[in-house]
Amino acid sequence: MFAALAAAPAMSQTPLDHRELPADQQVIHALNRLTFGPRPGDVQRIRSIGLDKWVDQQLYPQRIDDSALDKFLNHYSVLKQDQNDLLREFNEAQRERRLAKREAGDSAMRPSRQNNPDLQQIALNRRRVMGELQSSRVARAVMSNRQLEEVMTDFWLNHFNVYAQKGPPQAYYLAEYESDVIRPHVLGKFRDLLESVAKSPAMLFYLDNARSMADSTRPHLASFDRNRGLGGADAVARVMGRRRGRVGGLPRTRQIPQMDSRDPEIRQRLNQLRNGGLNENYGRELLELHTLGVDGGYTQQDVINVARALTGWTIRPPAVGGGFIFRPEMHDAGEKIVLGRKLKSNRGIEDGEDVLDIVSRHPSTAKYIATKLARRFISDKPPQSVVDRAAQVFMRTDGDIREVVRTIITSNEFYSQQAYRSKVKSPFEVVVSAMRAMNAQPDSTPRTAQMIAYLGQPIYGHQAPNGWPETGDAWMNTGAILNRINFGMAAAANRIPGANVRSVPGIDSLSSASRQKQVDAVVSVLLSGSVSPDTRAVLMSGENPLLANASETPASTSNNDGSESEPMDAQAMGDGLPALDNGRRAGARANPFGTQNGAPLQLTGIAQVVGLALGSPEFQRR
Repeated sequence: MFAALAAAPAMSQTPLDHRELPADQQVIHALNRLTFGPRPGDVQRIRSIGLDKWVDQQLYPQRIDDSALDKFLNHYSVLKQDQNDLLREFNEAQRERRLAKREAGDSAMRPSRQNNPDLQQIALNRRRVMGELQSSRVARAVMSNRQLEEVMTDFWLNHFNVYAQKGPPQAYYLAEYESDVIRPHVLGKFRDLLESVAKSPAMLFYLDNARSMADSTRPHLASFDRNRGLGGADAVARVMGRRRGRVGGLPRTRQIPQMDSRDPEIRQRLNQLRNGGLNENYGRELLELHTLGVDGGYTQQDVINVARALTGWTIRPPAVGGGFIFRPEMHDAGEKIVLGRKLKSNRGIEDGEDVLDIVSRHPSTAKYIATKLARRFISDKPPQSVVDRAAQVFMRTDGDIREVVRTIITSNEFYSQQAYRSKVKSPFEVVVSAMRAMNAQPDSTPRTAQMIAYLGQPIYGHQAPNGWPETGDAWMNTGAILNRINFGMAAAANRIPGANVRSVPGIDSLSSASRQKQVDAVVSVLLSGSVSPDTRAVLMSGENPLLANASETPASTSNNDGSESEPMDAQAMGDGLPALDNGRRAGARANPFGTQNGAPLQLTGIAQVVGLALGSPEFQRR
């Protein structure tokens, strides 16, 4: 029954000259790919206005009324707070923490978080910020009428992945990352999106560019002195001289200025000068993951020169509100060559801006972005024909994301039989699509985010910069499938906040109907009227072979390479994911489905049919 989940069908590489899918399946397919799954009534609504007109509406989300979602988002205080205020709050909490440690003296005598109210409050504040960011992300995906915008937001947040547990400030930097950095550009020009990310504190902190500065052997654009500011004595040489020996004729014994100033800007700048050096992390990922791709034609020297061009792109201290700033005293002022283009010496922020111009308009970037978008919308191995056309549109329109997406989602390849139900849903898509199918209200608590984490995809919880996998094989193994089935049963048992099986249209009238009528109705409402004989047999019998053989221990979930491991859970997110109602984190034996030790819920009647349908291969694919 579940073998089909593991492997996606191969796509034909021959361009199609017509839409292969029948009209009704075209609507269902578009809803499964351009939204996070249909809600009751969506199919009829699209039929009434016409599929192509609906697609065009989704491509211009600003024209779609989303006032109901806007009203709901008022539940989240973190979304209403200015990031500057959040960062000042964080800075004050950190200051209190440092004072508590100093007052406690020896580390062995320092109070633990459990018995120190100040430390407890710091953890609670940070947990609140992350909990609201994660919960609001799910709520938007469930409730928004601008569904293509939500899908594209999810795509770009994954493409430009940042990890919430990078360090204490990251949760606060994330507060603006989705709303101000990613979301305004998801269907705009790629160059604008790239610069927005490059200047975002979340990315600068995550990939260490905030502390990247010119090596001591390179000329700096400017010098900085604590007392005289820019253009004073050569503080750069003094600092680097003390750390590495003679620089610019200054002896090693020359001392760093005493950092006794109360000005946080000065403290930060002197710390950067003392501890800095060239960091290639962001330069490498900019080329490998954000633009050209691993086979995009760049060299290690290009990585180094991109990193040099981006020196001085940093963050203001949290005490003064954070935010991007260019520090000339950190910038490498030497000549650079990036992908064959010369960047002249003695320039400043223009070096980094020119790099963004070069890489955003490179043919390899067009191919790489077109391939990733086609993989997201069409299949794990998209036809080269549609990738080539999308890449050409990218180059012709100066990276207009809307037009590239339009090319893909209106193509005949998109509406092919091979593309239909060929994509395996990620855990995020599983949970959100189930809520939408059940006509659920969005959840303002952390519980749905916990469910997504338990299924293997904690929000903002992917540590590496490559983001969550886009291909189905990375998500599918026996344990992961079992967890998804258990989730379906939990959803049908009303264990998801805001969701009730009785909210599915027509369910109430089926309570006393025959099993055959119940199955037919659930297949029609939740599975678009089409299931395999194996799935129908499971729905009729109420017995899933995987559930029958489930052990008493929690099921494993899939790693990024598809191998099995212990369940991915909230522990992976540390304080980032709030505790469950019983006070425990969603750890290996405290799953958020309300079951004990991974044992499936026992349901009967129509609820059982709904639960098995939500866990079926047809629902797990989109």
